[in-house]
Amino acid sequence: MCHQNNKMKNLLVLIAFIFAVQTAEAQLFKKEKITYDANQGRGTTDYKFLRWGYFLGFSNYDFNFDYYEDLRDVYVERSPGFNVGLIGNLRVNSFIDLRLEPGLMITTRNLHYSQSYFEGLTDVKQRDLLREVKSTYIHIPLLVKLSTKRINNFKPFIVGGISTALNLSSNEDNPEDNSNGQFRMVKNSLFYELGFGIDFYLYNFKFTPSIRGLFGLGDELVRDEDPNSPWTSNIKSMQTRGVFINFTFQ
Repeated sequence: MCHQNNKMKNLLVLIAFIFAVQTAEAQLFKKEKITYDANQGRGTTDYKFLRWGYFLGFSNYDFNFDYYEDLRDVYVERSPGFNVGLIGNLRVNSFIDLRLEPGLMITTRNLHYSQSYFEGLTDVKQRDLLREVKSTYIHIPLLVKLSTKRINNFKPFIVGGISTALNLSSNEDNPEDNSNGQFRMVKNSLFYELGFGIDFYLYNFKFTPSIRGLFGLGDELVRDEDPNSPWTSNIKSMQTRGVFINFTFQ
C-alpha cells in the first residue's frame, strides 16, 4: 500500500510538471516579453504588493546523527516524500520578496541499526534492528527571495530563511518507547533553508521550479526511559535534513 501511495504522489507531480511544460512551450522561448494586460487580466503580476499561489512537489528527508561512542553509524534508508502548500508573497522591490509558504510534507525514513548496538543483550530479533519513522509535517517557512534582473521571460533567484514544523506523527507524548517498538521524535522543530530557482513568465501564470535544502537546528530525538537503551543511548543528537523540489504556480 505504501509503495502504491508513493507511486500516486510521484505521478501527480509528474502530471503537473508535464502540464506546465506543455503550456509553457509556446510561450517561454520567445523574445517577446510577457507583461501584464489589465484588459484581459492576465500576464505577470510582479508589481502587485501581495501575490498568492500554490506549490506541489517532492522531497527527500534524511537524518544527521552525532554519537557518543564510535559505533557503526545508524543507516538511514530514505524514500521520496510529497509536498503541497500555499504561497504568500510580499514584494519589497524589483529584486527582493518576502515569502510565507505553509505546506504539508509527508515522508518516511527507515533506521537500520547495527548488531553492535545490542552487544550483551539476549533475545535480539531482526525487527529490533529496524525502526520505521513516518513523518507528517505542517511546515511553515519564512523566506527571503533575492532575484536577478528579468531576462525576457526568465528570472533566476536564490532563496533562504528559517522555518518551523509541527510533526503530527512524532509520538512525543506516547508513553511507549523503543522497547515497545515506538520510535519517538519531538513535535516542534526549527530549521534553516537555502535554495535557488527560476521564474518562468507565461501568459496566464508564473511557473517556478526550485530546489531547496533544509537543515535542522536542534536535537529532535526523544530518548527512551532506559538510559542504556540500544536505540537512543549512543545518539548525542539527531537532526533532520532534506531536499525539496517544488513546482510553484502564481
